[in-house]
Amino acid sequence: MSRIVLAFKAFFSILFKNAVPDDLLKTYGLTKGGALPAKPSPAAKAPEAKAPEVKTSDGALQVLAILQRDGRLVDLLLEDISGAEDEQIGAAFRTVQEQCRESLQKYFRLAPVIDGVEGSYTKLDTNDPATVKLLGNVPATGKAQGGILRHKGWRAERVDLPKPPQKVDVIAPAEVEIE
Repeated sequence: MSRIVLAFKAFFSILFKNAVPDDLLKTYGLTKGGALPAKPSPAAKAPEAKAPEVKTSDGALQVLAILQRDGRLVDLLLEDISGAEDEQIGAAFRTVQEQCRESLQKYFRLAPVIDGVEGSYTKLDTNDPATVKLLGNVPATGKAQGGILRHKGWRAERVDLPKPPQKVDVIAPAEVEIE
């Protein structure tokens, strides 16, 4: 039978007789159940789709891709500059530095860990090695009250990276000019 005929037959049989015709059950390999099947329990729900695994390297590669895209940083760092003059290196670096700096400011808000003047004495609020790296004549306890600030350090106050691309491992696509 055609599907339309079966559909009409099933519709009117269910509407007027409250039953599905036997030939329809046989055609589709169904059996009479009498009662509707019980709703599955919440514990028997289908497993939810597993979220894609996010690796710490994904964000690092994304940042590297942004710095390459905007400032060609990877190109500069992987270029053999042993034969280049200092003026050429300086000129190339100035452009890359300006473009990478703009990218960092666009996607991150960075702040110094210690907001002080480098080269001056600073009192330490913490001796946490993840926050402050002690240099020089460090006491055996690993704790100090203060010292000369050699580098302010950096911490991220805001990170606003765009949604990562599908292929995170491609830092920069190859560029092919068609002539």
